[in-house]
Amino acid sequence: MLKHNSLKIRELICIYVMPHQNVLMNIRKNLLHVVGFLLMLGVVSQAYAETGLPSVQVFSPDSFWYKTIPTNVQLHENSAAFVTEFQRQKSAYYGTVNINTWSYASPVYYVGSDAPTTPVEEWDCQKKHFKDKSLADRWSAVPVPAYALPAKGTDAEMSIYQPSTDTLWEFWQMRKENGRWQACWGGRISNASKNAGVFEGHYGTTATGLPFMGGQITAEELKQGEIKHVIGISLVDIENWKVFSWPAHRSDGYNPNNSPNRIPEGLRFRLDPNVNVDALKMHPVGKIIAKAAQKYGFIIWDKAGSISVRVQNPYSYTAMGQANPYATLFSGTESYAILNGFPWERLQFLPMNYGKPD
Repeated sequence: MLKHNSLKIRELICIYVMPHQNVLMNIRKNLLHVVGFLLMLGVVSQAYAETGLPSVQVFSPDSFWYKTIPTNVQLHENSAAFVTEFQRQKSAYYGTVNINTWSYASPVYYVGSDAPTTPVEEWDCQKKHFKDKSLADRWSAVPVPAYALPAKGTDAEMSIYQPSTDTLWEFWQMRKENGRWQACWGGRISNASKNAGVFEGHYGTTATGLPFMGGQITAEELKQGEIKHVIGISLVDIENWKVFSWPAHRSDGYNPNNSPNRIPEGLRFRLDPNVNVDALKMHPVGKIIAKAAQKYGFIIWDKAGSISVRVQNPYSYTAMGQANPYATLFSGTESYAILNGFPWERLQFLPMNYGKPD
């Protein structure tokens, strides 16, 4: 029997379990059979056969992504005005809150320890006329799968996670030119399991430096019926870029007329925990999101053309020959209608820099 290796277990779960919905459901129904299989492989100790498989969290267990919000938490002094502003934006921009799937949502590719690597070059989509040497170092050897595809849409996002090296790479405007991968911007998080879940400095794919891996919703979570993390959300009209809340490192907010009550990026908010979600007339997926919004809340991580949240892009599954899981999960309902019936008027905004370590 080999000794227990936590990274090996993490790799097995991420690569072979998380992307496969049928396997995941079998785990829920008969966990001991799966553990027995891992025991035969010699990569999980007898202790895990008795206690169950560990949960997979990419970032540190202490990360804000996994922190629940106390019921009696203090609210932002301008919470009521922010709720009104949120509803104004929802009404002004298509009258809905969309769930991004194929476009403006990052596919996530889990790769093994033996995955071949390739450099990813920075291309100058923003006409800066210079390249970031440190970014080149971070992208010098990236295990991009042969089957990988970036998201549709102009942002062309992509995320790659390698459990064996505990490393996450994320890319913005990823493309393949003449057989070579290029991206306009992004970053790398080493030792992800010890990281707070934020890119350092000016790196990262969202305007705030918050990684997609933290705040996207996965098909596996929806199949299990529970989301156990903060959900990233994009708004349209954002407070000036000089004003942002931790854990954001920066902002792309634009408020040239100094319009009052614009909401800053990085701010966290939730659905009033007193709302009876089960009684709402909502799609089942919408109720799962609403319950997570009560327990973990949302965080504003980017600016967009409409208010939107992201699921893990279907390419995460279809690029490997699997079916698009959201076709079944959404049961024929359009992505923009999943959250119909959500009581947005019952939102509660938290103070600036909520949860920031002393």
